Amino acid sequence: MDEQPVIKMRRKGRHLTQSMLIPSEGMIAAALRAARPGQLSDLGALRRALAQAHGADACCPVTVQRHLVRFSQDGSAPFWRVVDPDRPFARRMAGGPEGIRDRLADER
Repeated sequence: MDEQPVIKMRRKGRHLTQSMLIPSEGMIAAALRAARPGQLSDLGALRRALAQAHGADACCPVTVQRHLVRFSQDGSAPFWRVVDPDRPFARRMAGGPEGIRDRLADER
């Protein structure tokens, strides 16, 4: 990866801070393409792996969700590999929960 990660410090609790990776679309797209086709992968695990790979304590969930919604609209990355169709977030994706189920089934 030749992208420079953006890592910001943020408050965590009353007296602590944590480093937060703000992932680029390219980082998320690469992670989605590396996920196993036809299987639903854990979005939380993807975020943890990205944070660890870039030396951060956490990965911004809001930024990841924004990228996933955009990927669902333009089809530039296999977002369906990490979006659980049974969770409310799936309704924000183009095609909704049924579209995600269909794409996972097509990859099997």
